[in-house]
Amino acid sequence: MPRSLLIIRIRGYASTPWNIQQTLEMLRLPRRFNAMIYPDTKDIKGMLIKVQPYVTWGELNEEGAELILSKLKTLHHENINDEYVKKYFGITKEDLKQKIVNGEIKINKYSSVFLLPIRLHAPSGGFKGKINAPYKNKGEFGYRGIEINNLLRRMI
Repeated sequence: MPRSLLIIRIRGYASTPWNIQQTLEMLRLPRRFNAMIYPDTKDIKGMLIKVQPYVTWGELNEEGAELILSKLKTLHHENINDEYVKKYFGITKEDLKQKIVNGEIKINKYSSVFLLPIRLHAPSGGFKGKINAPYKNKGEFGYRGIEINNLLRRMI
């Protein structure tokens, strides 16, 4: 079963080639510090490789899913509560968190329920590396695995 990937756009749109900009819009990441959750599939991985210098991504864990649920808004700009989750999904908020982490519920398909993309702030304390260098070389963009949850915590 595919797990969920959290994708965060970390660079803006200035001097972005049109094909990269188009792929970022397909991923629903139109602006800097927007985030989306997608299943870990071959198609999404191909798109991520294409836009790698503009985004960072990794596997979402339960703590990260809890932070995302606290940041998600309804279409009326209200916080998500148990009644709202029960109305649309028929499960509790805790079960929704588990299903998001396991990839059973794909948040990207629920734009009629949630206000998407998820808007984040710049990380508190700033980025630790250069945003135009890959994460494995002490930069910020690209795949970072489970460490994406630490970045998310600083951006909420």
